Amino acid sequence: MARTFPLAGLLRLRQIEKDHAASDLAAANALRRDVQDRQVRAIAALHAVPAEATDAGTMFALAAARASSRSMLADLAVLTERADAEAAEAQQAFTEAKKRAVGLEKLEARHQAEVVAGELGAEQAAIDEIATGAWLRERSAAEGRDEA
Repeated sequence: MARTFPLAGLLRLRQIEKDHAASDLAAANALRRDVQDRQVRAIAALHAVPAEATDAGTMFALAAARASSRSMLADLAVLTERADAEAAEAQQAFTEAKKRAVGLEKLEARHQAEVVAGELGAEQAAIDEIATGAWLRERSAAEGRDEA
């Protein structure tokens, strides 16, 4: 019977942590892309606004729209910085979780190699025993025929 890896429970925990960190990283990257897309769309929309004022009311409306747009772009810039920081933190957390899991995965692979080597050694010993027994039986039978 094969020996189980003694740290299998800890390895499963580390792999779960790594998967969770990968999920957090994917969510942070998706949020970052979404915020960047919103910022690009807002800038494109601002470029599409006509800059011609035909009367005072239009000029006041343009001034208000520009002030509002400037505030919105500032908010989006802050949101982009926050999303970038969260993505960087998530990347760091994923890297740390991966490092913790990789060490245990290497230990498990080494353990598996040792188990397989032990099983192959036992199998080879059994085959050698069978071959030796057959050779001894044939030799005994041949000696018995020679004496007769």
